[in-house]
Amino acid sequence: MNISVSVRVPAKINLQLAVGPLRPDGYHDLVTVFHAVSLYDEVTVAPAGDGNDSVTVAGEGAPDVPADAGNLALRAVRALRSAVGEQGADWGGPVRVAITKRIPVAAGMAGGSADAAAALAACDELWQTRLGPAGLGRVAAQVGSDVPFSLLGGTAIGRGRGEQLTPAAAGPGQFHWVLAYAAGSLSTPLVYKTLDQLRADGEVPVAAAGLSEELMAALAAGDAARLGAALSNDLQAPALHLFPALRQTLAAGRALGALGGLVSGSGPACFFLARDAAHGAGLADALAATGACRAVTTAAGPAAGATVLPTVA
Repeated sequence: MNISVSVRVPAKINLQLAVGPLRPDGYHDLVTVFHAVSLYDEVTVAPAGDGNDSVTVAGEGAPDVPADAGNLALRAVRALRSAVGEQGADWGGPVRVAITKRIPVAAGMAGGSADAAAALAACDELWQTRLGPAGLGRVAAQVGSDVPFSLLGGTAIGRGRGEQLTPAAAGPGQFHWVLAYAAGSLSTPLVYKTLDQLRADGEVPVAAAGLSEELMAALAAGDAARLGAALSNDLQAPALHLFPALRQTLAAGRALGALGGLVSGSGPACFFLARDAAHGAGLADALAATGACRAVTTAAGPAAGATVLPTVA
């Protein structure tokens, strides 16, 4: 058994996020196109010996991440332990989870889900559970709607709550993105609640939650300009309602020549599509100079999902 296991896991953006009406169970039916990008958290898991599971967090937004039993990575550890125990396997004891963050917290980029996926992949390796991708995916879906995609990575169509995944056909090469972080955060449940209220008030239409054929064709062709024009997010309207400063961020990115731009998921991070890496670097510098966001970085996608890193001797 390895002494410790480290896993690198990417952020996600939603190239399309179509939200259906509120369901009786409090969720919404989604049709979304997930896209993993090369902005990574790293999670290391090691046996703790005696005692309880524990977590430490360092890096981007660390003070805002729970370091107790409510941490999503620890919930993932418990879920995997329960699933393996049900199968009668020889599972491990308490673990120490160390999270190094680069994905912003509560920004609509699935940072918490990414850490949960990384903890699952790390404990799967540490404990040698042999659940396989399908088994690990089932555990991931119990932990959170975005966790299965964080395991999978790449580009995928999500349905249901987003946990029902189908890998999406994509053309060769990569897309280049500029990620703009806001000075603040948004509650995902509140964004969905606000969408429901805006729809009830007639301010936002209830659209059929169907997959965009134009977006899928742009992905398959690897056509950045066409993809930029096809980006869509039903949660953008409520995010802007709750966080009006994002209008300035989106306007700045588009004015500076982005091929397209959106609020990421439930926000408040925004992303912009560039023609290529050089265009992305220039766009990032220009956007940072406007002061329309807290921080800016570049990334490319699609990126691989949760990946176990080589053990350092």
